[in-house]
Amino acid sequence: MDESKSTARFDEFTTVDWMADTARSRARHKEQQQQRTQRTWWGASYAGITTWAVVGVSGVVIGVITALISIVTEWLSDMKLGVCAHGWWLNRKFCCWQHDSAEACAAWRTWDAAMGVQSGFVRWIMFVALGTVMAATCAQLVRSYAPLAAGSGLPEIKAILGGFVMDGFLGAWPLAMKSVGLALAVGSGLSVGKEGPAVHMGCCVGSVVAQRFGRLRRSAAAMREVVTASAAAGVAVAFGAPIGGVLFALEDLSTRLARRTLWRSFLCALLATVSLQAMDPFWTGKLVLFQTAYPRDWRFVELPFFALLGVFGGVYGGTCVRLNLHVARFRRRHLRDHGVLEAAVLALATGAVAYANRFTRRDMGELLGELLQECKDGMPHALCTQRGVGWALLGATVIRAVGTVLAYGCRVPCGIFVPSMAIGASFGRLVGVLAQSLQQTHPTWRMFAHCAPDAPCVTPATYAFLGAAAAMCGVTKVTVAVVVIMYELTGALSFVVPTMVVVMVARVVGDAVVEGGVSEQLVLLNGLPLLDDADIDAVSQLSVEPGRARLPVAAIMRPVDDVVVLPLAALSRAALDARLDDAARHGVRGFPVVDNDHDLRLVGYASTEAVARVRARAAGTSTDVVSLADALGPSPVTVRPHMAAETAVEIFCKLGPRLILVTAEDGAHLLGLLTRKDVLRHIRAAAH
Repeated sequence: MDESKSTARFDEFTTVDWMADTARSRARHKEQQQQRTQRTWWGASYAGITTWAVVGVSGVVIGVITALISIVTEWLSDMKLGVCAHGWWLNRKFCCWQHDSAEACAAWRTWDAAMGVQSGFVRWIMFVALGTVMAATCAQLVRSYAPLAAGSGLPEIKAILGGFVMDGFLGAWPLAMKSVGLALAVGSGLSVGKEGPAVHMGCCVGSVVAQRFGRLRRSAAAMREVVTASAAAGVAVAFGAPIGGVLFALEDLSTRLARRTLWRSFLCALLATVSLQAMDPFWTGKLVLFQTAYPRDWRFVELPFFALLGVFGGVYGGTCVRLNLHVARFRRRHLRDHGVLEAAVLALATGAVAYANRFTRRDMGELLGELLQECKDGMPHALCTQRGVGWALLGATVIRAVGTVLAYGCRVPCGIFVPSMAIGASFGRLVGVLAQSLQQTHPTWRMFAHCAPDAPCVTPATYAFLGAAAAMCGVTKVTVAVVVIMYELTGALSFVVPTMVVVMVARVVGDAVVEGGVSEQLVLLNGLPLLDDADIDAVSQLSVEPGRARLPVAAIMRPVDDVVVLPLAALSRAALDARLDDAARHGVRGFPVVDNDHDLRLVGYASTEAVARVRARAAGTSTDVVSLADALGPSPVTVRPHMAAETAVEIFCKLGPRLILVTAEDGAHLLGLLTRKDVLRHIRAAAH
């Protein structure tokens, strides 16, 4: 990948100065403490309650929106297969709620029966045509009203929570198009999921609600707390796992998560889950379609099969990420202006192929629910018949894998979590069926010696469950959160150990295939700014020349000749205006202030807004020379040029300043400055 492409979108983001933001918050709090009156007491109480109220309201709204999306998605998925005679607006479950199975329901009619003919070709045509129309409509809506709603949104969310601001990404239009488009994209049959986009949707809800309050709008730290909590709620309602959602936000999304933010994330996830449970979109009492439970325990002899599932998850995850990156590069070069056509062609091809397989023609949520369900006496579905199920599961695995590689990243809201879980569950169920057949064929083998002759020994559904966990970990490289999410889905405490085994194997194998999960790779591919603890190690491995122990700050800093500096009290108003105009053209948000342009003795740092305010006050005076003493902010972070670069990166990661000023060894004369984007440009240039 070209280095310029790996930093291509840096200019779309502005950097948050966490130190300055924290200093302003503390100053406001100190001022309120010094002015203790009844009014300021109420103001302080209101300020403390506001964030909790916004987080709570956001959680409720996220749960309600997710329930509506689930209802519409299920109706759209069923509409491709038929229509209800009692009303076209009813999906198959609501149409046949009085019947044990849809096959015994006369009110639900396939499209050929509704048209008065008996033709499998008509059913196939309607399945493909309706899916294509849904995908094209979704892509057109996204392109026309909110292009930022395309994709999963997770790489951008990681960059935003890492201290960068992207205008418009968390606005009302992306929220609307993400919600509407998500139902259309999943309902169309594309191999995409709603779990990743649900995080973006949740963050949009939190941002839109928080923007109504000036105190939150002015504080980047408060906004990050709300967005982080909303992201956790998005994962929680997507999987029906509130604790797993909080852990996912902690492990994968946020680079720094304070204890207070953890509490608020927990509250937001809790209220979102309760709201979803109250609406009960599936009429089953379940939060998601694929919740299940396993009454039987696992056996030690099954561990080799579990390890095999972990290997598959790692290989699938790494291969899927690599292939999807190639598809994304092709899409960027050749399909940038053809998003609607691409989505339509993908839906048409996916529908045409998927209809032939009894497992892939169904909604992935329903498929997962069936794959994870244990076979019991009298169950009619295909997984329990054992006739041709192995080849059908293998075909479903291949079809979903190819479809996911091609569809993830197209110009519709799309996620990769549930498609990966469906792929892993299909392969896991296949391994479970083979293991069960092996045990039934050779019950006297030593590995099956502990199996009771009158009771099932191998439960294929548990293999599907573990395969889903392995594939999800292989793609995302998330471990702890995946284990907790899978536990919350099943409540099977006894399966925590096998889940940990397959997740760890999948993580190790996946890291051998490709470093980082799909979100981290897309951060690099899309040129997004994200500086985290992993970059400390990356910088520590760099050097100016072979054999040199470490990379100094001087090697990556921006020299003072390339920096716009302002003298403290030696600029005329016209000269100051010229420098402000030049700064505005280059997106400069602040200036190092020196005693004069010759000695460059550092005095402090002034933001562009503060300098503009001082300039405005000077317009009403008779003097032509402007003093910037009143524009100086808190003392900036300074380092020496020979300091190790990884130390400067650690300062960025732990303290969060927008920039670091580099001074001479005497600590007085300015030599240059370093920003987070400068560090990232150097790391990515060295990588290429």
